[in-house]
Amino acid sequence: QLQLVESGGDLVQPGESLRLSCADSGFTLDYYAIGWFRRAPGKEREGVSCISSEGGNTNYADSVQERFTISRDNAKNMVYLQMNSLKPEDTGVYYCAADGPGLFRLCVLGEVGAYDYWGQGTQVTVSS
Repeated sequence: QLQLVESGGDLVQPGESLRLSCADSGFTLDYYAIGWFRRAPGKEREGVSCISSEGGNTNYADSVQERFTISRDNAKNMVYLQMNSLKPEDTGVYYCAADGPGLFRLCVLGEVGAYDYWGQGTQVTVSS
């Protein structure tokens, strides 16, 4: 079964950028839709972005639209979340999650129950 691992979290100042990565060392992610979620301190987990298994379908939360970009490189078995113009409200633990397997798997933004596999999370802190 999948074992997702997130990386790339860090402490940055407002306006800076980070790129998060999601990988699985044992199984291919090709047939999985991948979602990024975050849990801010004292808040519920929320969907940030997601990408279909083929990469042609992406979705973003309104709060990150135009600042975050999700992408995947199936040849490298990696999914990325490029986060630009970071704000203090982007602070939280970021998780990647996988829904599948299946062909042409579309992604469901923010639907926790749709995802079967979860990583342990990586901390993103945006503070001056």
